[in-house]
Amino acid sequence: MILSRRPDIERFLAKPDPAIRAVLIYGRDLGVVRDRARQLAAKLVRDPDDPFDVALISEADLADDGARLEAELAAQSLMGGRRLVRVRLADGKAAVDKAVAEALTRHAAGELNPDAACVIEAGNLGRDSALRKAAEKAAGAAAIPCYEDEPGDVARLVRETLAQDQVALNAEALAMFVARLPRERGVARQEIERLALYLGPGSSMTATPADLEPFLGVEPEASLLDAAADAFGGRIAEAQAGLRRAAQEGESGPAAVRAVGVHLGRLRKALTLAANGAGLQEAAKASGVFWKQEREFLRQARAWNLDELDRIQPEVLAADRACKTAGSPDRLIAERLALTVASRARRLGL
Repeated sequence: MILSRRPDIERFLAKPDPAIRAVLIYGRDLGVVRDRARQLAAKLVRDPDDPFDVALISEADLADDGARLEAELAAQSLMGGRRLVRVRLADGKAAVDKAVAEALTRHAAGELNPDAACVIEAGNLGRDSALRKAAEKAAGAAAIPCYEDEPGDVARLVRETLAQDQVALNAEALAMFVARLPRERGVARQEIERLALYLGPGSSMTATPADLEPFLGVEPEASLLDAAADAFGGRIAEAQAGLRRAAQEGESGPAAVRAVGVHLGRLRKALTLAANGAGLQEAAKASGVFWKQEREFLRQARAWNLDELDRIQPEVLAADRACKTAGSPDRLIAERLALTVASRARRLGL
């Protein structure tokens, strides 16, 4: 069984199906994989850190002893509770991948200890992975692919994590902070926790952009959102230079295309609100525009219109699909998209 839609994944993690004995959680962002594995483990056993009911197996363990996983899955709980076997794979070696796939298939069919649960964490498994195929095919197993967080996912993570310490960010500060967070969830979570300490746990503070400036410091030049704003503002050279700086700092082509989509979405929301009677400045704030960028955003909103945004939307979607094709020149695709948007903006008088 494959669980790829977010609502389905969240329902399963909140209330695991007892008929599912083995779960494979995999993806490029190991921070998301780890988060979901922890959430699932907490639902499967009373204490995920209990050494009597929980076994943790690494890829190195399996490389040394190929039968280790089946032995752990066949074992009974020493304390009478449900047994959980957690597997963490790192390099995705073919021999280990195959061995774990075979153990998963047997366990999912109930051939080992049918009351035990198995949670496997892995990196970005390809379509040819025997483990991925086994988890997708077996009736008693589930495969959960983890993709890079979208801005909305990151914003929710920020709100929920800060709420645990009774602090919060207003809309503008949230947009500012999310735009500055690293892409990997594990690192992002550390930054959020550091922010909670900065704001003061239990203080009930709702921070503004001005409150965050000392914490964030000077914004990096190579901001993908700034590059996207330059493109929609008709500044071709600045947009392409910003994308190239971002690429040198490790930002990917898909992330650059997504930044263009985010800016387009903000313009669309602001123009829709304005068409329904809101003031343009009010609409810009409601769209999550940072106050320092408001003047430029309003300039763009007066030039662009919903029809023009509808014409550029297919270009963004096509670039997004092209970037995700194996072997594609994703950075060049992102630069070409920025050039297309900036050229359209210039024709609109920007």
